Amino acid sequence: MRTAAMPDAHADPFRHRAIRCWLLVVAALIVVMVLVGGTTRLTESGLSIVEWQPVTGTLPPLTQAEWQAEFEKYQTIPQYRERNLGMSLDAFKTIYWWEWAHRFLGRLIGAVFALPFLYFLWRGWIEPGLRVRLWIIFGLGALQGVAGWWMVMSGLSARASVAHERLAFHLTLACIIYVAVLWTAQRLRAAEPHIVPARVRAWAVGLLIVVLVQIFLGALVAGLRGGLIYNTWPLIDGGLTPSAERLLYLAPVWSNFVDNVLTVQFEHRMIAYALWLLSIAHVVDVVWQRTTVALNGALMLAAAITIQAAIGILTLIYAAPLALALLHQGMAVVVLTVAVVHAGRLMSRAEDVQRIAFTSASRL
Repeated sequence: MRTAAMPDAHADPFRHRAIRCWLLVVAALIVVMVLVGGTTRLTESGLSIVEWQPVTGTLPPLTQAEWQAEFEKYQTIPQYRERNLGMSLDAFKTIYWWEWAHRFLGRLIGAVFALPFLYFLWRGWIEPGLRVRLWIIFGLGALQGVAGWWMVMSGLSARASVAHERLAFHLTLACIIYVAVLWTAQRLRAAEPHIVPARVRAWAVGLLIVVLVQIFLGALVAGLRGGLIYNTWPLIDGGLTPSAERLLYLAPVWSNFVDNVLTVQFEHRMIAYALWLLSIAHVVDVVWQRTTVALNGALMLAAAITIQAAIGILTLIYAAPLALALLHQGMAVVVLTVAVVHAGRLMSRAEDVQRIAFTSASRL
């Protein structure tokens, strides 16, 4: 008896290779945008443009009068009055260009994703399952634009900086979109099928999730300027672990995990230790189960996490200088990339084995 065969993920190598190259270009642009966004945050440039103009805002000021008008708008918000009072027009131009570049990259990524996507749809190159995933990514990208403005709005009236929880949401959503794009591209890559134990696959996916959680916590620390307040290591607030009274003094209790600078930085440190230990344990488990196909990825992930931990410690004890802070954020993207490629590869190989087995059985 024959049954309908599962769709072959590599039935049309040329089309999938073209779609995969397109997705990798989008992923590379997202990396650039995350790094530019980090520079924008560290130079306190994110509030230099006080309006959201998705179309007309594409062009920067071109005349002296236009520059002066933008500067006058900036002078109406709390950040100028509390932190940059007396700033020159030339100094304003510096922070303006960082924020303009960040927004321009967002528009560019939208165009680079949408135009080829529509073309591939028109040509009928995208099968239903892949089409759903790409539409979800498109929707997340649109949400990211709204989230960016929602973040900026928090710093335009009552405070001199953006809300740290909105900053963390904005960065984490960008990373989720990056993971979705890279994971989808990974599924289109032809690879030799291998049997991968379920525990190894689950561990790889779990590490990827923990990396995303750690990035979210890191953004909270950055938004709260926690690295400038508790910048000793391995001690924090005078001990290896802070007292419960200091960690949980805010009410309601749950708010400490988002708004208490000490608690948020302590969370970030503890997750870093846990992530490092889990990555080492993952390597040991891969060796123990003799899953050679997973060994290189597991080793690369453990090495990347180790390097990132060292950079994080240096960034902390030197009170987050610009170069180290940018390196720390850039290395976080490297860790995330290794984690998603590692997990995606193992999942794809397992799916290939299942598909081959299903196809063989359907021919009986």
